Amino acid sequence: MNRVIVVGADGSAAATAAVEWAADDTARSEARLRIVHVVDRSPYETAKFSNPGPGDAVALSAESVLADAEAVARKRQPGIEVASELFQGSAAAVLRTHAGKAAEIVIGGRGIGGFPGAVLGSVSTHVAGHAHGPVVVVRSDPDTAHGEIVIGLDDYHAGEPALAYAFEQAILRASTLRAVYAWQPPAHAHIPESAHDLDEIHAARCWIAAGVLQRRRQQYPQVQVIEDVRRAHPVDALASVSAKADLVVVGSQGRGAIGTVMLGSVTLGVLYHARSSVAVVRP
Repeated sequence: MNRVIVVGADGSAAATAAVEWAADDTARSEARLRIVHVVDRSPYETAKFSNPGPGDAVALSAESVLADAEAVARKRQPGIEVASELFQGSAAAVLRTHAGKAAEIVIGGRGIGGFPGAVLGSVSTHVAGHAHGPVVVVRSDPDTAHGEIVIGLDDYHAGEPALAYAFEQAILRASTLRAVYAWQPPAHAHIPESAHDLDEIHAARCWIAAGVLQRRRQQYPQVQVIEDVRRAHPVDALASVSAKADLVVVGSQGRGAIGTVMLGSVTLGVLYHARSSVAVVRP
């Protein structure tokens, strides 16, 4: 088992759901699970907290968080290999450093310290926007299964890693894969004098979607694929099908220099509006 799945734990309910999700995926993929907790001492720049020693309250609390997370994982999937590790620093930075070594990073949608009513936490948004490889933001109950994985299609080669990940998840779960390709007509397409034929445009988009899927369908013939081409904004289309999906997979074309710009507007929109867990796969 050379694959390692890394999950962030902080003692929150969202992180507990992420640990359960990661344990299930570890069992499905015959991987190893590594639970990571990060202590950020920057808010406690006093001698009592910044100089850890015997009986250090912050360290003791961190060890308790890891022990509880391990117990959750072992109870969820007794047969998996579980290890845990404590780090100090920024949670987002530590999880980013693990991205290149892990098969996937799993995090809760909002951890401790999140604003009431907030959909996403700053750590989940940052890691999803900067880490290379799959980052799963757990937003749904791991015990609820619909038997469907959703992939948001585009016609760029950079979306290939996301497509491969979606097919792999469909195989591991024995699920149907719904491939959603959303398109919007040109702003002037509804003008009577316009030469645009919306039916022709839709047919062309269907042809593009089929072409994007062709190689993977040949590679994974056992996966049942639903080609779902919609005249809608991509965020609206993916959010609408997310309620009956176990996971929504999106690529990210964002190339911004800082912050959530790295995600791209569609990916960020899906993270905020999807009702299921979301996997962001950056090339």
